[in-house]
Amino acid sequence: MAEPTLARELAAFAAGTPYDALPKDVTHSVGQRVLDVLGLCVAAHRLPTSGAIIAHVTEQGGRAQAHAVGGGPRALPAPLAALANGVLAHSLDYDDTHLPSVLHPSASVVPAALAAAELAGASGRETVRAVAIGLEVCVRLGMAGYDPEAGNSTFFEHGQHATSICGTLGGAVAAGILLGLDEGGLTDVLGIAASTASGIIEANRTGGTVKRLHCGWAAHSAVTAAQLVARGFTGPPTVLEGRFGFFQAFLHGVYAPEEITRGLGTDWAVPGIFFKPYPANHFTHTAVDAALELRRRGLVADEVESAVLGVPAPVLRTIGQPLERKRAPENGYEAQFSGPYAVAAALYGAGEGLGVGLGDYTDTLAREPRRRALMAKVDVVADARATAGFPYQFPATLTVRDTRGRTWHTEMLTNRGGTDRPLTDGELETKFRDNTAGRLAPATADAVTARVRGLDKLDDIHELLGFLAEFDSDSGRQ
Repeated sequence: MAEPTLARELAAFAAGTPYDALPKDVTHSVGQRVLDVLGLCVAAHRLPTSGAIIAHVTEQGGRAQAHAVGGGPRALPAPLAALANGVLAHSLDYDDTHLPSVLHPSASVVPAALAAAELAGASGRETVRAVAIGLEVCVRLGMAGYDPEAGNSTFFEHGQHATSICGTLGGAVAAGILLGLDEGGLTDVLGIAASTASGIIEANRTGGTVKRLHCGWAAHSAVTAAQLVARGFTGPPTVLEGRFGFFQAFLHGVYAPEEITRGLGTDWAVPGIFFKPYPANHFTHTAVDAALELRRRGLVADEVESAVLGVPAPVLRTIGQPLERKRAPENGYEAQFSGPYAVAAALYGAGEGLGVGLGDYTDTLAREPRRRALMAKVDVVADARATAGFPYQFPATLTVRDTRGRTWHTEMLTNRGGTDRPLTDGELETKFRDNTAGRLAPATADAVTARVRGLDKLDDIHELLGFLAEFDSDSGRQ
């Protein structure tokens, strides 16, 4: 009998968990996440980087195996479709988040699974199973790198993007399942995927659009790893815990193996992954909620004299430092990582959809004089009460003094879209419709929503992707 290793345990779980063994809340959650990712892929076509990635994958040529959302009727090689869709899914920073690992599992795993499903001619039922298992693998690897004493991800402390690193391995397992790999093959796919996992998170601090590539590259690597194993490539069975393995390379050997194996197959993380109600870095969401709450109470944006946004100490460097840059984002992308902008967006925004939407994060609004003036009045500080709830939540406190001498204060200790304040199916469908408005005709959006609701009943996943391959990104005409 082969010596047990962490990769073999994950592979045994993946190979030995049939669809019928998945809890109902897991399969339901997978459907919600597929709909969320597809909507994000459509919405991302407003960005120049989205046009760039579609042009890039289209130029490569190759066999027609899977479709990129908005990439045209001609299918692409499956890894390239996964690359494009992964970039699109993560580009708006509107994708789901697992806590406390602070990674975004669906933006890598779902694109990898959808591409592999199209390649294999898989059913919706098979795809749901693969996504569920891939998400679980991704989250457990992320949790193995979570340091409870520091209250933060060790990957993050090392400057590594756990989302794309762990997403490569989770996506590879999902793709491997759909390509028919057995337990041994799934062990190998982890061994190969670990050598392609990557992502550096500096762009969160000082700008650049490279982070949008991370989940695409993870999905591309995931599908490629599964294809290579199917052709005979193999990987080390000790790829995770080995002397020169994944955890040594990324975490200097400091990790929690029990997070991978404890309750594997019985205690599922998938339903507890947080959805994002707002299109920005998840650390800013409770700042949005806090400002929206003060606005509901009667605070007028033009009357703000000063404001103090309190956040968890580990979050400060992402959304509050350097403060002069966070108070003056140059574009909509930088605004997504700004605590001061979150306050300004909530106080000045239109308040449509779920409260703050994609229309609030544009290059023009990031430089709007009124918002710039308000951001200049917002200090971002570490707050003890917020820090105490991190990273199981991303709490915030907000104290504002207005020009009439009044003081306004509120605390948001839990995230909307998480287990304590979940988004309903209806709210997630509203998010999908907001994301696809102007690009998908209403009838097409209805058809996609209906098929995702019955995802496990689809005979071929191509039936779903075909609706999203082509649309007019300027007018929304089909």
